[in-house]
Amino acid sequence: MKRRVKKQILPALAVAALALSATLLFTSSTTAPGSTVRPSPTATPKASAKTTATPTPTATPLPSSAQLVVPFLVQAPFGIWDPLHEDACEETSLMMVRHFYEKTTFTREEGDAEITEFVRYQEARGYGVSISLQDLNMFAKMFYNMDTGRIVTIKSVDDIKKEIAAGRPVIVGAAGKELENKNFSNGGPVYHMLVITGYDARGFITNDPGVSQGEDFRYSYDNLYNAIHNWDPTDIKKGAKELLVFD
Repeated sequence: MKRRVKKQILPALAVAALALSATLLFTSSTTAPGSTVRPSPTATPKASAKTTATPTPTATPLPSSAQLVVPFLVQAPFGIWDPLHEDACEETSLMMVRHFYEKTTFTREEGDAEITEFVRYQEARGYGVSISLQDLNMFAKMFYNMDTGRIVTIKSVDDIKKEIAAGRPVIVGAAGKELENKNFSNGGPVYHMLVITGYDARGFITNDPGVSQGEDFRYSYDNLYNAIHNWDPTDIKKGAKELLVFD
């Protein structure tokens, strides 16, 4: 019995030895001589891109004062306050702004003739003595070929200052009897129109065509701002706070 056991153990050991030799031979054949087996590289995580907040633009502060040189003309150049000239503040205001942009001047005779022609032009198209800023802008296109006008709602004094600081004279309508102008007769007109040409620490500077002393005439900020109203045929104090400028 002992001899049989020995014979069975020896063949088993021989088979194991052969298997081990085959494994070693396969490993050596798949690796180049002199080379070393290196671990597979691992991906390096990329750093996430940083996000930066876009800075909020800050408003450019308005200059403390500004004034535009706008040629002045009283709406009755020869002091004749007939029905045509009594209500020519709208036409005269636009005329001053037009000559500002065209960099032209005029004599009293030329100014009076231009006012008269402009008023007659509107009358021929069925318009009365008082017109709104919207009407004036329309006639600016038709009569003067000024097509860059825009109406702006006024919410503060700064809305007017911004236009002047940008080099644009401002045309506004107003409740004339609310304006503090001692040169007006009968307490001033019910509806009036004028050109704001500048401002400083004392208030607004205007070309007010309603009086011969109207060149560079000053109104306080509160007085002019509170008086500003576009034309409203039912009640001028219900008129919108708006301005007309040309780009």
